[in-house]
Amino acid sequence: MQPISRSTFLRFVALAGIGAALPRTSLLAGSTDSLPPTVTGFAPLELSLERWRSLLPRDRYDVLFEEATERPFSSPLDAEKRNGTFVCAACFLPLFDASAKFDSGTGWPSFFQPLSDKVVGTRRDFKLVWPRTEYHCARCGGHQGHVFNDGPPPTGQRWCNNGLALQFVERAKPLPPLRT
Repeated sequence: MQPISRSTFLRFVALAGIGAALPRTSLLAGSTDSLPPTVTGFAPLELSLERWRSLLPRDRYDVLFEEATERPFSSPLDAEKRNGTFVCAACFLPLFDASAKFDSGTGWPSFFQPLSDKVVGTRRDFKLVWPRTEYHCARCGGHQGHVFNDGPPPTGQRWCNNGLALQFVERAKPLPPLRT
């Protein structure tokens, strides 16, 4: 393996900085029609990192607000097959319906689409050198995972989620109220 030149390295660092500064934008052009009526007009939830630390177990806090990644195949949500809704583990905003879940073989819960483009925000991530698209809960900003274009029909997308960033609610049970 040949070393890279200083100028190539500096160009990469500059591009990574530009990518990190890009605003979050949504990938989908959906609507809020598929969201439960109680969450279609949600307001952003802005809590301090200290407050989030006090509300969440350490492993969830690390994933959601320090952008850590849990080990593959460590989340029971990867094997979850019941009918229901996956909500953000921080603010309880519904993010995914179980009908959009599929087994990607990656060891993380994966979905082919979120409930709506309104519930997630995306931005470019250069942490592993090549650009990826990370996504966050649109309400609290909690880091969920990354989206890739290698998923199944109908979207061809794989929304690869950290299980610690989600909470599963069976269809027969009420969704938790949004955290305030």
